[in-house]
Amino acid sequence: MDRIRIVGGRPLEGTIDISGAKNAALILMAAGLLTDDRLILANVPDLADVTTMSQLLAQHGIAVERPSARTLSLGGAITNTEAPYDIVRKMRASILVLGPLLTRTREARVSLPGGCAIGTRPVDLHLKGLEAMGAEIRLDAGYIDATAPHGLHGATITFPFVSVGATENLMLAASLAEGETILINAAREPEITDLATCLIAMGADITGLGTDRLTIVGVKSLHGATHSIIPDRIETGTYACAAAITGGAVTLRGARPNDLGAVLATMAQAGVDVTETPGGLHVSRRNGLHGTDAMTEPFPGFATDMQAQFMTLMAVAEGASMITESIFENRFMHVPELNRMGARINVHGSSAIVRGVPTLAGAPVMATDLRASFSLVLAGLAARGETIINRVYHLDRGYEAVEHKLAACGAQIERLAA
Repeated sequence: MDRIRIVGGRPLEGTIDISGAKNAALILMAAGLLTDDRLILANVPDLADVTTMSQLLAQHGIAVERPSARTLSLGGAITNTEAPYDIVRKMRASILVLGPLLTRTREARVSLPGGCAIGTRPVDLHLKGLEAMGAEIRLDAGYIDATAPHGLHGATITFPFVSVGATENLMLAASLAEGETILINAAREPEITDLATCLIAMGADITGLGTDRLTIVGVKSLHGATHSIIPDRIETGTYACAAAITGGAVTLRGARPNDLGAVLATMAQAGVDVTETPGGLHVSRRNGLHGTDAMTEPFPGFATDMQAQFMTLMAVAEGASMITESIFENRFMHVPELNRMGARINVHGSSAIVRGVPTLAGAPVMATDLRASFSLVLAGLAARGETIINRVYHLDRGYEAVEHKLAACGAQIERLAA
């Protein structure tokens, strides 16, 4: 299993190109199940999760081709409606094929999903929404068996809490359902709007983009389209933290600041200088960092996918910070690893108290999930001495060419092959 080796203490200087958004790419690929025509996706990141989704779509009968390094071409008839455990266990986003399969073929058998072990993240909202639209669902031996003998129909569905995945799955299902579906308390993340934009280009009837109330009027069929995936806002925020924690100055080319919601404002409060430039962002550290509190919330609040990275930044800030995780109940698994490197972090329920230290010390550490992986990279960049990060397959699921992007800005980082 590959490892990452970092010798810290070098300020990052230069330009980093922001890749296409992982969380947008996966759901857009699932949208390819909604038509036999070709869906062309541009600005596709080269990630392990994209490869996994390609494998999943291929076993459903969809031909997945890469005409170029940054382009995916999807198309073909659905020949198999089962999403098997061996693929789905690798990535939670696999659940997003459920809605398209059911609305197209009136049946689907999808394994209960896997992915990062950061909490239970139940799929109840997906299933209840589909049942409201006429699906018959039962759980059998770790699989979701869903049928819609008479097809799906429109419904008004109010989410008890914001769920990105459920919003996406029901949007896909509703696009070809009979009648009007209204999603209330829908997620507003930029990836939701990106999906809606692509579906509209394919012929869907969707209004309310960017709001918490989406209206989808089902159409008889969708057609092919070409769509460019938005830049990855989490990658943007992550590399912004990298510039700040090393005391460097980095331009993030292609970044869209409005997609970061509260993250950039919180970083500015902590002493990070973030300025918009033509075609991106410039990030540097004004002077020292100072402790700043953060609480994760649905967009436009502070993204849960930025919590681990920001916590690492606060680990070397002057004073204390309180980081509260309100989305997932088990997303502090990186804390023991950061403490191994000299951080002073104490977890109390859903909050972590971070008392900043002057510097961290390199150590062997182990990645526990996708975003926690990069929190350890950040710690290694800032630490004295050598850090070895184990289990970096988590990192490869969501960050493209990490060692190359950082090395180009002066980091001493390398991948050690297994």
